Amino acid sequence: MITKPWLFLPSSWLYSLSPLALKFYSHFKSAQPYQWKSVKWRGLSFPNPLGTAGGLDKNALYVQDYWALGAGFVEVGTVTPRAQAPNPYKILDRSVQHLSLWNNMGFPNKGLDFVKKQLELLFEKFNGSQTDKPKLPSPLFVNIGKNRDTPVTQALEDYKKGMEALYPFAEAFVINISSPNTKDLRELFSAQKLPAFLKSLNEIRLGLKVNRPLILKLSPDEEDFTRIIEQSLSAGIDGWCICNSTKQRPIKNLFPEDKGGLSGKLLADTSLKLLKQLNAYLVKNKIEDKLVISCGGVLTAQDVLDRLELGADLAQVYSAVVFKGFGFFESVYKELS
Repeated sequence: MITKPWLFLPSSWLYSLSPLALKFYSHFKSAQPYQWKSVKWRGLSFPNPLGTAGGLDKNALYVQDYWALGAGFVEVGTVTPRAQAPNPYKILDRSVQHLSLWNNMGFPNKGLDFVKKQLELLFEKFNGSQTDKPKLPSPLFVNIGKNRDTPVTQALEDYKKGMEALYPFAEAFVINISSPNTKDLRELFSAQKLPAFLKSLNEIRLGLKVNRPLILKLSPDEEDFTRIIEQSLSAGIDGWCICNSTKQRPIKNLFPEDKGGLSGKLLADTSLKLLKQLNAYLVKNKIEDKLVISCGGVLTAQDVLDRLELGADLAQVYSAVVFKGFGFFESVYKELS
């Protein structure tokens, strides 16, 4: 049964109208994130552990709006060096019954120059500059990727451009090589490619004027999960986001099976399984001070609490904003504070 009126709209309409609704709704909310279960990590202070996932604000246009809604951190992107349109043909669908989304977008965004300008304007509002960083309401993460026409063999250069352009604004970089919607992107997870790729990113990071943590966004579809964790640790990665959308289809014929990624409730079991696996590995090997972000099927306050109890430091939402509305952050605050 549809209880949210906006869910009567076609997915494409909802996608187009949501920014206007967000601006209107946030105008009547608090200017500061909610304070509950605050987290501190490497000098960053999260007023609460619930933030936005990459994709909700691709071009850094709505950072203040999500702060107003109560987000404990905001992730912008995925940002690519050059602006690019969505993949051709159908890119969005949803199942209200299963609280799940399907997308085949492929990193649509306005490019580095546009996002950099938006972040410059944002920082100016908080009385700061690139060299004198203002105190923001909550941490700001930047998710970076490669353009779809950049060969995988040259992908490193795209990520380098993103880091060099946006490090004055990002308080951490989310490295996105796990989207299923950019051809061959996940090849970078291979045992042959991943160590050199991540090591090079770490060297680029260390060469920046300000050192920024690197968070690797993981795929739910890679079979050798432990090997990926071990290789990323060896390369100097500071944490992980578990996980991106999946090529798996728990319910056949619900969404296209030859393209696109599935997220929402139908991803929850896989996301939880990987979180448990990662936490067990970190505990067993006595590895501390790594940031663990859980994403995928976080749709209720209890889901948030479960992820934290299973070892996540932070949780992210995307589908919850679509299905539960912009008041989701407030409802979780009221239930868990």
